[in-house]
Amino acid sequence: MIRSMTGYGRAEVAGERLALSVECKSVNHRHLDIALKLPRALGALEADMRRLVQAAMARGRIDVNVTLNPIGVGSLTSLSVDVTLAREYLTVTRQLTDELGLENGPTLGWLLEQPGVISRAAEPVLSAEETAPLLEEGVSRALGELQARREAEGAALAKELLALHEALSTQVEAIAERAPAAVERRAVRLRARIQSLVGDITVDESRLATEVAVWAEKTDISEELARLRTHLDQFALLLRTGGPVGRTLDFLAQEMNREVNTVGSKADDLEISHAVIACKSALEKLREQAQNIE
Repeated sequence: MIRSMTGYGRAEVAGERLALSVECKSVNHRHLDIALKLPRALGALEADMRRLVQAAMARGRIDVNVTLNPIGVGSLTSLSVDVTLAREYLTVTRQLTDELGLENGPTLGWLLEQPGVISRAAEPVLSAEETAPLLEEGVSRALGELQARREAEGAALAKELLALHEALSTQVEAIAERAPAAVERRAVRLRARIQSLVGDITVDESRLATEVAVWAEKTDISEELARLRTHLDQFALLLRTGGPVGRTLDFLAQEMNREVNTVGSKADDLEISHAVIACKSALEKLREQAQNIE
């Protein structure tokens, strides 16, 4: 199956003391590039999660963001306020304000900023036995949704690429059909040109035939057409086979463009030139879409 390199997946899982929210995003990239953002409490599991992503994806920039949420009273991020200490700060500050004759007293914001007024409760230790299965489940589910969306978009890309492949094949066959007649017309024009140059002088027909043959060989496009057909067959085969074929499709598109350019440089025929322009237009669209494939 053909897969796109862009997609999005999300999953939420919960255990007894914590819940996890996992988001996975992917965009185009030449290779597989993984960026993981895990909470500090789950940092020891980063290598395992990276291997999980590598097993699921072959290419693209993959961003995985995991959010840790506490459950119940034993909050992992609970805050406590020392009211007694806050009163002491307030009493001392008011006394000092009165003695100095100041108009403004302490504000709530100032009190909250004083050392020891607000403290964070000690985080409970999370064991690997508790967090690893939960994290693996969340990441796997998010990757599954991401993969499903990449496959859906890949199916649409494959359909468009097949249409472009068919249009390109039609133009190549039109060039192949036109080529023999174009060679004959070029030979006739060459004979007429030589005759106009020499005037009434008798031309050695064998020498003229040799020159025409040499010129025809230089402008022959049969090899280019044969390679184009081979590349087109390989392109269609890869689309039917599926898998991580994006880079190979892109390479074939480059090779086909090279052959089409050669045909265009050799062609001395208006209809072939028009077909070459149509080929290059289709190839530009084909390569642009191929670069979105895993």
